[in-house]
Amino acid sequence: MENSAIKSDSPKPLTPTMEDYLEAIFNLGREKRAVRVKDIAKRLGVKMPTVTNMLKTLSERELIEYEKYEYLELTKRGSDVGEEINRRHHVLRSFLTDILGINLVRADEEACKMEHAVGAGTMDRFVEFMEFIQSCPRTGENWLERFEEFRVHGRDREKCMEHMKEFANGFGIRIKDMETREGR
Repeated sequence: MENSAIKSDSPKPLTPTMEDYLEAIFNLGREKRAVRVKDIAKRLGVKMPTVTNMLKTLSERELIEYEKYEYLELTKRGSDVGEEINRRHHVLRSFLTDILGINLVRADEEACKMEHAVGAGTMDRFVEFMEFIQSCPRTGENWLERFEEFRVHGRDREKCMEHMKEFANGFGIRIKDMETREGR
C-alpha cells in the first residue's frame, strides 16, 4: 500500500482524504451522541454535498453505516481505522510540540499531513521514543544506545537513575574542567 498507512480489506487502498473523514467521524462520535453530515462538513471545512459523496464511498467500502438524511455510524472496521489515524495524529503532534517545540497550530497541521504516510512500525518507534524521553531523560551522549536498550527491555527505573547519575557526574567533571582551563 503506497499512499495509505492504514490497510483496508478492500482491494483499493484508502486515500488520505478517506482517512481524514474516518478520523473526523471517529472524533465526532466521541463528542456527540449522533454524527450528522453538517457536523462533518464543519469539522473538515468542506461543503455538505462533498461530505455526502464521500459518505457514499465509505459506505460502499463498509466503513460506515449511512442512509441519506440520517445519522451515521462507523462500522467496526471504520472505527478501527478512525481510531488508529487519531492515535497517529496525537503521537505525531505530541512529538512535534513536546520534543521539537513546534507551536500547536502548526504541529496539528503537520501531524495531519504525516499521519497518512507513517507506517505502523515507525509509529510504534515514535511512541517508544517519546516514552523513553519522558521516563529516562538526559542519559548522556550514548542516548541512542540507551534508547535501543529501553526499546528491547522496557522502562527500568533503576537503570534510568544509574544513567542519569552517570551523565550528571560526567557533566559536572566537564564543567570543572572548562572552569579550570578558563582560570576560574
